[in-house]
Amino acid sequence: MNQVVDKALRGMALLKVANIRHWTDRTFSFSCERPQGFRFRSGEFVMIGLIVDGKPLLRAYSIASPSWDDELEFYSIKVQDGPLTSRLQHLAAGDEIVMRPKSVGTLVHDALTPGRRLFLFATGTGIAPFASLIREPESYERFEQVILTHTCRQVGELAYGHDLVRRIREDEMLSEMVGDKLVHIATTTREESPRMGRMTEWIRDGRLAESTGAPLDPATDRVMICGSMAMLHDHKAICEELGFAEGSNADPGQFVYEKAFVD
Repeated sequence: MNQVVDKALRGMALLKVANIRHWTDRTFSFSCERPQGFRFRSGEFVMIGLIVDGKPLLRAYSIASPSWDDELEFYSIKVQDGPLTSRLQHLAAGDEIVMRPKSVGTLVHDALTPGRRLFLFATGTGIAPFASLIREPESYERFEQVILTHTCRQVGELAYGHDLVRRIREDEMLSEMVGDKLVHIATTTREESPRMGRMTEWIRDGRLAESTGAPLDPATDRVMICGSMAMLHDHKAICEELGFAEGSNADPGQFVYEKAFVD
């Protein structure tokens, strides 16, 4: 490795890639070895990327694996002309990525006050931090029910979430921890599927309340939101209309949303 690259890697961790899976022509996931001593809270994100022209090209990615896992998992969209994802999508087993070993984020339990139900609203690859949280024991210690919603345009884009929930149900330890507390609602907005529509529509027309037993209520419910900028704006507006107070790590509240994106 030349001196330019050596200098660029200062303070970075090199992670070997494995378990690459292309879910659709627009999404893929991969896992990496976890650096010794690296700690994070489920729901947080890190900066990962590649060395390009001797410099690190980094973007924020939520860690999709839970805090107790030996590996770090990431779930990504493919952007053909994206500076980083156009390259990341061609990763092969044994390749290396770089990571800045400092995790941050607002989609963590510390940013919410106690409640009875936890709603995780996701679109697209915004499900990644919730893939971490629904495998985190603390989620089920803090809440009586955890409701994960995942909305995508096409049915195939829901596969990551369906597979994740299936693996939880089939895992002896995870299934015992989760029990019947986890509710998974997957919807599409373009391709026909058993459940159609954006979750904002479900909240407003009562379908969410019908599916979960009660409408959103700041007295009992806590909300996390992750997705596109438009989705964040719409869900944030609904939460505020309903009287939810936004939280942060420094000042916990009743709802939080993530502002970090890739490409």
